[in-house]
Amino acid sequence: MSPKSVIQATLFGNEEPSFDSTLTSLRRRALPYASWIDQAQGFLAGHQPIFDLIHDDTRWHSHNRVMYDRTIDVPRLTASLPRDGPGHSAIREIADALGERYDRPFDLVTLALYRNGSDSIAWHRDKCREDRRGQATIATLSLGESRSFLVRPHGGGTSVRFSAGWGDLLVMGGACQLYWEHSIPKTRAAGPRISVMFRSTADFLVS
Repeated sequence: MSPKSVIQATLFGNEEPSFDSTLTSLRRRALPYASWIDQAQGFLAGHQPIFDLIHDDTRWHSHNRVMYDRTIDVPRLTASLPRDGPGHSAIREIADALGERYDRPFDLVTLALYRNGSDSIAWHRDKCREDRRGQATIATLSLGESRSFLVRPHGGGTSVRFSAGWGDLLVMGGACQLYWEHSIPKTRAAGPRISVMFRSTADFLVS
């Protein structure tokens, strides 16, 4: 492979998948109300082959919901591993590394496919078990193009923006699911992105 090809492969995430299993690249942003978000930009190198495998080999589900007396399509597709596909060996390895770091089993892996800029998710808190809402931890690995990941105080307020794409890792912890909510807003133009979410069944409801 020529030097130019090596540079292009690196820029587009096409090199051999790898990540820091010690998670030393995580940087914590403390939030009010005993909450925090850890972030490692570019945590997963070589994300594109994993994106392609999950995108093509997963059984994706569409959903609809009733809003204002009419039924609308949920603007993204969802799936879970291993129920809807084999995933990739790196996903299990990342789950194990997260378990070592945060001292809990990340035994629930779900996926969301944002096909373009019109796909989104509104402000929400994740569906935790009520007795764990103030202690739950959720990690999100972003594959594919970057989107804005916003957090704000529950019920409204000034939002904080994080990037979510190109192999970035975000971990919400502390009382985030009690006092904060998050969203991925629509944008005028964006390529596809897959969100890989790691949770513990001790903290979160299984749907």
